[in-house]
Amino acid sequence: MSGSSPFKMRLVHLDLKGAPPKVSYLAEVFPLFHALGANGLLIEYEDMFPYEGHLRLLRAQHAYSSSEIKEILHLATLNELEVVPLVQTFGHMEFVLKHEALAHLREVAFFPNTLNPHKAESLALVGAMIDQVMELHPGARWLHVGCDEVYYLGEGEASRQWLQQEQNTKARLCLSHVKAVASRVLARHPATKPLVWDDMLRDIPEDQLSASGVPQLVEPMLWDYTADLDVHGKALLMEKYRKCGFQQLWAASAFKGATGVSQALTPIEHHLRNHMQWLQVAAHGPADTLQGIVLTGWQRYDHFSVLCELLPVGIPSLAVCLQSLLQGGFAEDVKTRVENFLGMPSLEITGFTSEGAASFPGSDILALVTQVGLHLRSSVDEMLHRDRYVTGWFSSYHRRRKLIHPVMIQHIQPQALSLLGRWSALAGELEAALRRVFYPDAVEEWLEENVQPSLQQLQQLLQDLGEAAGPEPPVASPGLDTGQEP
Repeated sequence: MSGSSPFKMRLVHLDLKGAPPKVSYLAEVFPLFHALGANGLLIEYEDMFPYEGHLRLLRAQHAYSSSEIKEILHLATLNELEVVPLVQTFGHMEFVLKHEALAHLREVAFFPNTLNPHKAESLALVGAMIDQVMELHPGARWLHVGCDEVYYLGEGEASRQWLQQEQNTKARLCLSHVKAVASRVLARHPATKPLVWDDMLRDIPEDQLSASGVPQLVEPMLWDYTADLDVHGKALLMEKYRKCGFQQLWAASAFKGATGVSQALTPIEHHLRNHMQWLQVAAHGPADTLQGIVLTGWQRYDHFSVLCELLPVGIPSLAVCLQSLLQGGFAEDVKTRVENFLGMPSLEITGFTSEGAASFPGSDILALVTQVGLHLRSSVDEMLHRDRYVTGWFSSYHRRRKLIHPVMIQHIQPQALSLLGRWSALAGELEAALRRVFYPDAVEEWLEENVQPSLQQLQQLLQDLGEAAGPEPPVASPGLDTGQEP
């Protein structure tokens, strides 16, 4: 097994548009990232960047301060992690275009996804965002300008009129904006190369790509997060991009956040297979065809979606993927190395349960989230929908009418109290662990989405029980044989 990776740059993606970690946690995990084989970070700040002046409205409630950004960059340098900032400049502009003051720059008036590429103010806006980010990232060799999933492009009124002119196409419209953004970056920051996601470029014919001038300005990042990635298709796409004039190409895999919009636990096997496929892609092309690979770790599918796997939950998957890229595969010796890095006695690749407590930063969150993900909802559902006393003597019919056989209270109430007490205690422990890593709004959101619904069901059951028992003996429903023991 080779000990040298075909990817000389291995960047871990930090998606800060959901559950951004506190700087204190980043200080704990950056040394682990380095030890596992990462040598860079792709930081997607979104609304966590401390924008100033007329852009101040873009800041999230708990946005990092300028001093915190500098601390993050210092920590990255200490751990030999080169930082590549990411600023969306075309699609996925929800965090910008959701604001009423900027809504007039939308491609389609009703949707905040995509920037209107026809307005000079649009380019001025993303230019100002880039300048503020670059001011805090002096010397950055690359700047990622996004440009993925530019939904509804060509559907705005200005675009419809523009597309009626001969030879104008959506591809040309897309390329013209990418070129304008990249040209502005290079004019203001000549030592910084723009990177773009490649999905909007894939289907554009070679001659159009070549003639656009874009290949001389940007480096495309080919992204595919699937476990059965088409290796041959990717090799052909790389060949196409090189023919068009792109000097350097990048790959983008995923270590979490790519298997379900509300996924709570990371399916490591899926992500391992994704990286094994990318190793095959790298082997198909000439050496150094791919400048590097970004291991993406999405935290939301977009600005408005729910949270998917939290960063600490995805760290075992990140460890498996990074080490596989570094070692050229995932044999038993690599698995042992990963277990040692994580302080984990036995790592489970095919399921969600791993034996014994781990000792990596945030491993307590992983253990508690695993309990919630595997057992909370199922244990509550088991009681509410399969327990014979609840389904037989305290159904929704009984609960609405506050009817119950008194003896059934003794069967249902202690079990419900026990279950609620056990999960409430775990929820309290999890909340404390989450608060050490994340800001209060993320903690509140995760618990409200993943824990509170089940606890509220138990609380409602107990409330209904109390009301049904009442001070007076309940009136027997017709046909209920109150003398029959179950």
